[in-house]
Amino acid sequence: MSEPVVPPMVPPTPEQIAIVKSTAPVLEVYGVTITSTFYKNMHGDIPALHEIFNQANQQNGHQARALAMSVLAYARYIDNLAVLGEAVELICQKHASLVIAPAHYNIVGKYLLEAIKEVLGDAATPAIIDAWGACYWQLAHIMINREEEIYKEKANRDWRAFTVEKKIKESDEVTSFYFKPKDGKPVEVYKPGQYITVKVAVPQQEWKQCRQYSLSTSQNPEYYRISVKRIDGVDLKTPGAQVHPGWVSNVLHDTVQEGDTLDLTFPCGSFFLDSETNPEAPVVLISGGVGLTPLMAMLNTLVDTGSERPLTWIHATRGQSAYAFGDHIKAVMKAKSNWHAVVYNRDLTLSGDATNYKVLGGKLDLTSLDRNADLYLDNPKTQYFICGPDSFMVDMKDILVGLGATADNVKYERFGTGDVVREPKTAASCPVSHAAASEGMKCPVSGATMQEQSA
Repeated sequence: MSEPVVPPMVPPTPEQIAIVKSTAPVLEVYGVTITSTFYKNMHGDIPALHEIFNQANQQNGHQARALAMSVLAYARYIDNLAVLGEAVELICQKHASLVIAPAHYNIVGKYLLEAIKEVLGDAATPAIIDAWGACYWQLAHIMINREEEIYKEKANRDWRAFTVEKKIKESDEVTSFYFKPKDGKPVEVYKPGQYITVKVAVPQQEWKQCRQYSLSTSQNPEYYRISVKRIDGVDLKTPGAQVHPGWVSNVLHDTVQEGDTLDLTFPCGSFFLDSETNPEAPVVLISGGVGLTPLMAMLNTLVDTGSERPLTWIHATRGQSAYAFGDHIKAVMKAKSNWHAVVYNRDLTLSGDATNYKVLGGKLDLTSLDRNADLYLDNPKTQYFICGPDSFMVDMKDILVGLGATADNVKYERFGTGDVVREPKTAASCPVSHAAASEGMKCPVSGATMQEQSA
């Protein structure tokens, strides 16, 4: 792609900010139509961008909806961008993982403004388009600058060829892949909980597809490990769309073999265990299903560093056949006197003792656990990390905060289009993302990106 000139940073005027804020009610009504039009026109003119954008999320409508929520949030908080800081960081990390360049912002800006004009017609006056153009480039410069900072942290800022060194089945649904750099150089240093992006040829698609997968073990200079769940069926809710297996996960499980070469980028992500922040504070890991993968990296890092901080792992699984890394987790817990796990299994096929590794039936219930012995609620510095289905993560955070956990200490990972959504409580309320929930707000601050992807 040629490198068009990025316009210089010119802050929007107070009048332009007021105009953009005034368009929020219009975006509530027409936002998804605008973003759907944006994607349709852009992909029609520049098909190569299909490699950046997740085609499953395009088909099921998640992409357009998530971007619409982001645009609406920006319109509402254009005069208080600090509110959007966490969401912007999430987006920039995802952009960097896809090696997004400043040139992409020229493309997105052009097609987004054209979509606004196309959908709103005469209502999109020159003043409105100029205001949105100025405000778009304000945000674009913030993101370009942050993404450049991320790139500078990396030894390699581009795609890199890796060999599949090992492929290991962890459960009936999850398989681990060990990737070794073909150039023989060490892998990038990463923080436990971060992800890498994998590019895979998909038979059903003309273009390769990119997906983000959490690194599932601690740092090793020789390889990355990801652990991928096979997605049997993706429910596409857009009228006329078809249910299909997860394209990339099934290619990885069925087609990719040891010795094959795949292109990967470098580790990114804002969900991670920071060993320098309150290094003695207790850690509580809460996972549902394959959501345990980034938490495995955290657990193994704590093992490798000889950490003595108290730890509880609380996990929900269907049962033995779906439970990846169960034996490893059990062995780790038994080796540490102040670490323990509580595992909920629906089909009652797991067993455990009553001390460091407890197995319970039914649905994961934080309220039934000991407030202090299991959840460490008596320590305001306790760090909580949650990963699993969207509704699971929102529920877990709500319960923890309701029980007295410090909200800022409760972190969770966002996959898919990046936004974790609550059902609106009233007709006028909007879905709430993690960032918005942390601020106690009632409008969206989506983690969706204008060059979106799935984790």
